[in-house]
Amino acid sequence: MAAAVEEALAHGGTLVVESGTGTGKTYAYLTPILLSGRRTIISTGSRHLQEQIFQRDLPQVSEALGKPVNAVLLKGRANYLCRHRLKLPRPQSDLLSAEEAESFEKIERWATATNSGDIAEVTELSEQSPVWKQVTSTADNCLGGQCPDFKQCFVVKARQRAMKADIVVVNHHLFFSDITLKYEGLGELLPAYDAVVFDEAHGVAEIASDFFGFTLASGQLAELLRDVEKAEADEKSGVQFTAAATRLERALKRLHRANQPFAKPSKGPQQAHGQSQGQEQAPAQAVTLETLQNAKFDTAYQGLQRAVDEFERILATAAVAGEGLQRCHQRCLLAQERLDTWRSGERNLICWAEIGARWFRFHGTPLKISERFVEMMEQRPRAWIFTSATLAVGDDFSAFCNQLGLQHADTRNFGSPYDFQRNALLYLPRNMPDPRQAEYEVALTNLIVEVLSASRGRAFCLFTSYAMMHRVHQNLGEHAAAAEWRMLLQGQAPKSELLARFKQSAPAVLLGTASFWEGVDVKGEHLSCVIIDKLPFASPSDPVLKSRLSACEQEGNNPFMDIQIPDAVIALKQGAGRLIRSETDRGVLVLCDPRVVSKSYGKLFLNSLPAMAVTQNLHDVVNFFNG
Repeated sequence: MAAAVEEALAHGGTLVVESGTGTGKTYAYLTPILLSGRRTIISTGSRHLQEQIFQRDLPQVSEALGKPVNAVLLKGRANYLCRHRLKLPRPQSDLLSAEEAESFEKIERWATATNSGDIAEVTELSEQSPVWKQVTSTADNCLGGQCPDFKQCFVVKARQRAMKADIVVVNHHLFFSDITLKYEGLGELLPAYDAVVFDEAHGVAEIASDFFGFTLASGQLAELLRDVEKAEADEKSGVQFTAAATRLERALKRLHRANQPFAKPSKGPQQAHGQSQGQEQAPAQAVTLETLQNAKFDTAYQGLQRAVDEFERILATAAVAGEGLQRCHQRCLLAQERLDTWRSGERNLICWAEIGARWFRFHGTPLKISERFVEMMEQRPRAWIFTSATLAVGDDFSAFCNQLGLQHADTRNFGSPYDFQRNALLYLPRNMPDPRQAEYEVALTNLIVEVLSASRGRAFCLFTSYAMMHRVHQNLGEHAAAAEWRMLLQGQAPKSELLARFKQSAPAVLLGTASFWEGVDVKGEHLSCVIIDKLPFASPSDPVLKSRLSACEQEGNNPFMDIQIPDAVIALKQGAGRLIRSETDRGVLVLCDPRVVSKSYGKLFLNSLPAMAVTQNLHDVVNFFNG
């Protein structure tokens, strides 16, 4: 792999590499990068991997090669303290909880000593704490060069260091934020570079789709109203906003009411398209623009457009008073544009919405991103490297490459060096009903109890839906109590805390959905079994997938084989990849879905997994765990 990366760096072009667990793919691309001396952006799918590469892998490779490296870790704006917002008046102390007040005190003490302003330094305060939103900035509320603390800004300093670095380690969201800024002529975050490496590249297409499209959320408009009030108090334009602001608030409420027939019933959270792994939110229903259109919705939507138009005209007269009001006016103009575009139904744009009980988000997602992605690549460096443990279906990379327009890429597949034949067992239970049948839930619960009894807990149970996860968790209650398994359920605590409890407890069973299918690394006997409830086909009711399936069919292709199967294979490979994480790991992978055996396409799934012993007999599972 290192030789293939070296070739791409030397002669240019695109390299797509699947690199199995334990291959050492990070060293395989870092070594030729450091030896070549080329300026490189390394983009990862998660902050965890981003920090691992910067804090552990880069220093190790640098020392081994005897080549010092000028590298910088760069995060998104929301990861850095904003000195200006820290100084702004906070809610009255009697409106703050004791926990929030204590959090503010911790941040203020840390702010006097930090050199980086990276909020991850405050380890005793969760990065999900709502207090952070009040002391960090967004692209919307940042005052830029007009900020009184601009010269001491942590974000500016981090970007200045990045501009001088030879290697910059970012995540995919920040990379595409930079691309979007350049595309809109608004500057750049990252330096000029010779090469780009996308690690965890299987997630690039979805993140690129989000950034090549747009979102307008009710929360953005509500925050705009609050920021206008603050900016007016500070800059004193003298313009009267109250009446127009009240009409905008009422228009938002009317649209909320019009949306309610489409809101998700509160039966537990659901992960929406494009939502970050591990991110929990209130229940939401994803619906198409066509589904929403009715007289009540149309009237409410047009009312919101008029209210935003009126508020923009008033903001335009106030914007000359200062940078804060000027920024608010720009945000209002952008909201106007997105409201107009979302209803227009532009070609190659999928218009859809997430509807919650108290919020909504309108999305415009590109039908295809390949042309835009190739255009981005052609304007930038000569070497592009895409790598992940899960990119191919069998040995076929076409699904991944077609999404991004990488038809002429050099593709390589390096399997895991771990001994799966000796250390792993794939259990495909007999006589399981079809997952779409009513009796499947009972059969699944009984099967899980049998396997957990053999493995003595120590398992991940991975589900394709929150609903099934919660029902099985409830069904397992008495069995878990009798067997003294510690049951951990996604949503009960932050992901990092659940993983810490799992590693500390013996025996433990963790039930999770998409958040735990990837990016989770548990080595050793604590995780000796991974149970997957069914093949992870995405819901065909997802508005984005539905539109892409329809377009694929209209082009004369087979949407099931060309889109749904490859996506599900990659997802399954990610889930199965949680099991064997080191040379000494042993474990059983259980696929409960009978279609992997009964359907002809099941071979595509099985052939994409590492070669391991296979059984349909529970007795073999018991023997495996008994040594």
